[in-house]
Amino acid sequence: MAPFPWHYLAALALLIVLNGVFAMSELAIVSARTARLRLAADKGSGSAEVAMKLAAEPGKFLSTVQIGITLIGIVAGAVSGATLGGPVGERIASWNVVDRETAMNIGFVLMIALTTYFSLVVGELVPKQLALRAADRIAIIMARPMALLAKVAAPFVWLLDASSGLLLRAIGIRRGGDHSLTAEELHMIFADATRTGVIEEQERAILSGIMRLADRPVRELMTPRTDMVWLDVNADADTLRARIAESPHSLLPVAEGAADKMLGVVKVREVLSRLLRGETFSLADLARKSEVLPDQLDAMDALRVLQQSGTGMAMVHDEYGHLDGIVTTADLLSAIAGDFASHQDEGDTPMVTEREDGSLLVSGGLSADALAERLGLDLPENREFATAAGYALFVLKRLPAEGEHFTEQGWRFEVVDMDGRKIDKLLVSEAG
Repeated sequence: MAPFPWHYLAALALLIVLNGVFAMSELAIVSARTARLRLAADKGSGSAEVAMKLAAEPGKFLSTVQIGITLIGIVAGAVSGATLGGPVGERIASWNVVDRETAMNIGFVLMIALTTYFSLVVGELVPKQLALRAADRIAIIMARPMALLAKVAAPFVWLLDASSGLLLRAIGIRRGGDHSLTAEELHMIFADATRTGVIEEQERAILSGIMRLADRPVRELMTPRTDMVWLDVNADADTLRARIAESPHSLLPVAEGAADKMLGVVKVREVLSRLLRGETFSLADLARKSEVLPDQLDAMDALRVLQQSGTGMAMVHDEYGHLDGIVTTADLLSAIAGDFASHQDEGDTPMVTEREDGSLLVSGGLSADALAERLGLDLPENREFATAAGYALFVLKRLPAEGEHFTEQGWRFEVVDMDGRKIDKLLVSEAG
């Protein structure tokens, strides 16, 4: 009996390990986060820069890896079956358990089975698990060897890349599609990061609020005209004190006789300081000119305008030039981070109150986006309502009576309080 060819077995083991290196490098470079690689490159890592270039040209890089994996598979199959199957079969035959022909067949099948098993475990599964756990680090380590291999295999890569491109065009698929993240994908990333403890829930809420800000018209965030507290330029000192006492705000709009005749905005402390000193003054002289915003302007643009204006408050008008309400920087920041306790009166009720039976008492002034997020509602993209009350009117198509209810998208909405013609409170529960 000839000596067992251990050198061929060692060569087979080396091929399986090399296959694992290819598989690990491929997944690591494709999965590596560009931001992490760019950060490493900015710190002077040349390998990180090479990894970014490889990831930017996946066609050429993947073709290089595929050439290596395919060649390894062919050679490993030949070595395991043709070269090692015979010696293994001879040793099984020497046991005199089965005849020689059967022993040779068993040896061939056994080597193929063992090679397949170790190729899957050592050559694919374990390396890919490592690549997923440390994609950035492995991508940086393997970038230069893979780039060198890509240069050596360039002619074959060009042929494969061109061939795959022709085939894709033949079946109507364009290469180089848009790989940019959508807003929905970013929200999912934030949710996953919160679940895994990478970011806190409050951080997720703030990030999501920033993402939504550009999609929300300023009319959803403004204080409506009916809820505005404003100062009349013709009011006496006692009336001014009473009006200021009604509001916790540091800025108040000033008008002449009616809300439609707005003159500007005053700082409450400037008015109070003059009132306390008993000075005679004119509100018109203290008023600063405020910006006028269209009600359909998105909240991000509104924030930019308020940052540049320096007043901190703007008037919101509809398309006919009528005053709809006012919006402040605090309103916009609340849309991002949630309401601030300092902006609320002690007697103010929260926008949403969860009751013991699981139902929700919702203020009619709750923003439509907040309602949709809380209940998982699908709202029309080009909607004309901005609040929970507006949503109820949109569904009912008319002004409801107190006690009236409707069911929509799996939820039961009951109008529990009307303030004149205004829906003040809604009771929301799961539809039975």
